[in-house]
Amino acid sequence: MHDTDPTLSPAPALDLGSWLRLAAAPGVGRITAAHLLRQFGSPAAIFGAGIDQLLTFVTPAQAASLRAPVSSQTARLLDTTLAWLDRPGNHILSLLDPAYPPLLADIADPPLLLYIRGQHALLHGAALAIVGSRNASVQGQANARAFAEALSCAGLTIVSGLALGIDTAAHEGALRGCGGTAAIIGTGADRIYPARNGPLARRIAEQGCMVSEYPLGTPPRPEHFPQRNRIISGLAAGVLVIEAAAGSGSLITARLASEQGRDVFALPGSIHATLSKGCHQLIREGAQLVESSDDVLLALSMAPLVRACAAPAPASPLLTILGHDAMHIDTILAQGTLSASALSAELLALEMAGIVARLPGGMLQRIHR
Repeated sequence: MHDTDPTLSPAPALDLGSWLRLAAAPGVGRITAAHLLRQFGSPAAIFGAGIDQLLTFVTPAQAASLRAPVSSQTARLLDTTLAWLDRPGNHILSLLDPAYPPLLADIADPPLLLYIRGQHALLHGAALAIVGSRNASVQGQANARAFAEALSCAGLTIVSGLALGIDTAAHEGALRGCGGTAAIIGTGADRIYPARNGPLARRIAEQGCMVSEYPLGTPPRPEHFPQRNRIISGLAAGVLVIEAAAGSGSLITARLASEQGRDVFALPGSIHATLSKGCHQLIREGAQLVESSDDVLLALSMAPLVRACAAPAPASPLLTILGHDAMHIDTILAQGTLSASALSAELLALEMAGIVARLPGGMLQRIHR
């Protein structure tokens, strides 16, 4: 939007009260608000326009909403927001601000305001979104950490949604690299959800950034999380899906990415795994199958990573038996290669080394790094 709509820049000084009022105007959505900004140039000009001017662009109900007095709720929110802005590391970017992320400004319905905790400059660099299941497998989480770390080391900012499972692993991996990470949340920027990710959120705010389009104090609401997915994809050059069941919310992010003209990548998995169904569906629909971080970098026209060879896995009869899919412990014993006591000892050593994981139902799986 910044590139195609010169009326949106240069930006006036942030008139926070008018922006909050526009964002909260009943019946006036993001698309209508952005259209009005193109016509009038600022929220203050919209609210200063006469009814006849407004009716040229909006419905009578919308015009009446824009002409209504400032509500006491908006006035209180302004005081709260100004106090929040006074704290170090807190920022607000309006759609008219030159610092607003240009990729995000170009989507169909960009947020009017971005509430940011941390380094908002990260939102201008090359970025990749990594998303996937909240109920991720041990291997899926290991894959997310490894991909995020490698791609962060290559200079990409890793964007995700702070949810449990793949999102959490992606943020953790990205924090090990140098590209940073951005968490797009579905609450106000002064809240953390889920609560168990509080320590991770604080690390992200210090080393990356937390981003929300919702007013301060907004609690987690089910409809907010699908809505924020357009921001996750909108900030990135592409979206990588790691583990997603059929019908997963991650597929919504992938669809939005495709509609926004972004690359969509998917990690294949076992044909027997429920959490591979969504990724396989995406691949059938045209997503790029990836097996390494270099596949992503080449698709984004970035240089492949140069890395040292990984250390070989320790020799182990159990690792010889375990393939790429999960295997039941009784199936392993039935092969007769290991006794129950030998299997127990092998399993303990490999679990402590982070090479094999126990899964529900007596299943074991090798963790590939």
